[in-house]
Amino acid sequence: MQRRAVLLLDDGNVYHGKAIGKIGTAAGEICFNTGMTGYQEIYTDPSYYGQIIVNTTSHIGNYGTYKPEEESENVQIRGVVVKMFSEVASRNLADDSLQNYLEKAGIVGICGVDTRKIVKHIRQKGAMNCIISSDIEDIAEIEAKLKKVPSMEGLELSSEVTCKEPYFLGKEDAAFKVAVLDLGVKKSILTNLAERGCYCKVFPAKTSFEEMNAWNPDGFFISNGPGDPAATDYALETIKEILNQDLPLFGICMGHQLLARAMGIPTFKMHQGHRGLNHPVKNLVSGLSEITSQNHGFCVEREAVEKHEQLELTHINLNDETVEGIKLKNKKAFSVQYHPESSPGPHDSRYLFDNFIEMMKA
Repeated sequence: MQRRAVLLLDDGNVYHGKAIGKIGTAAGEICFNTGMTGYQEIYTDPSYYGQIIVNTTSHIGNYGTYKPEEESENVQIRGVVVKMFSEVASRNLADDSLQNYLEKAGIVGICGVDTRKIVKHIRQKGAMNCIISSDIEDIAEIEAKLKKVPSMEGLELSSEVTCKEPYFLGKEDAAFKVAVLDLGVKKSILTNLAERGCYCKVFPAKTSFEEMNAWNPDGFFISNGPGDPAATDYALETIKEILNQDLPLFGICMGHQLLARAMGIPTFKMHQGHRGLNHPVKNLVSGLSEITSQNHGFCVEREAVEKHEQLELTHINLNDETVEGIKLKNKKAFSVQYHPESSPGPHDSRYLFDNFIEMMKA
């Protein structure tokens, strides 16, 4: 008989279901992802570090796991909430079941709950902390543990997921050298750069501009990552130095937020964030729309961008008109809030990597 589990939200709502993954207790900020596929890519994305994911797709685990589809070396989420969970993998490529995968990674989960109801609640009430437990039955004890969990607002997490030492990816004789500031970079981002003729040197999050520039790169990439951009100010001086030297710079997600902050633009915590593979964005430069992959709970203040003399608003979200892209008018620098590598898809936005290549050519 499958063990029981409980999900408790910060506002007191309780959901009862069955245990999946490791038997234990896990807490973090609850958020939902609207992607129909790609649960393994979601769970291994460092931008999700410290969060509990609700998958809106009803069936999770049916195609198992496959090592090449990981976005980092570790599962980054704290816990997972799903409706229907399959312990059987029905894909020839699968090298493990999702149940074994989560157990090995020490991830606590719950299934058999009404995920539609939970998502509707989060949409109305906003982001909040939660706790999943399959080894504690006393709700009061679980609640006491939940009260000790810090808010995501104000948390600096990039230093928790960044590489410890610099490393290389791509061909050494490639046409371009790209210095990557690793705030929680995804493997598929580096792959997209390497496929376009870039030799990447990936640096830990707190690396100075001087150390990165000593490698003599053709361009700088500021990666995605978890936590509050306002608490990641150690990267601002690095970005400001890149801008002062007018060197090519491309930022994604956290990198986008930090580029904005380096230009004096505030960021704020969103009501529930954008997470999924189906978010519509309009490119204000081309007039075209893109279906994008997103994962962020913080955002750049639009009014401040529009008033800034040196910034151009290049992309907006068509659901809520928030900032999705900016570029500097007088520098070789641009950024987007979403994830153009879009693993596992869609691939509408990969032209942005080509734009970065063209910028390095100039």
